[in-house]
Amino acid sequence: MDVSLISIGNSKGIRLSKTLIEKYNFQDTIELILEKGYIILKPKTEARKGWEKSFKKMHENGDDKLLVSDVFKDEDFEEWN
Repeated sequence: MDVSLISIGNSKGIRLSKTLIEKYNFQDTIELILEKGYIILKPKTEARKGWEKSFKKMHENGDDKLLVSDVFKDEDFEEWN
């Protein structure tokens, strides 16, 4: 796909079509990655977005139990004294 550069003040920019914006879920901010001679545009995502709500739901359902004990039988805590 060819995209023309447009003037924006003293800079240049590109215009993305509504179809691309919706397809890739671009919001107000996008992530620009420079990699091996390429420019990659990604939707900006928040790390762990929605986790708090999910954890609350897990707790309500009793699904927030440890799967692996945080203390193992062969651990020796004497060395920490």
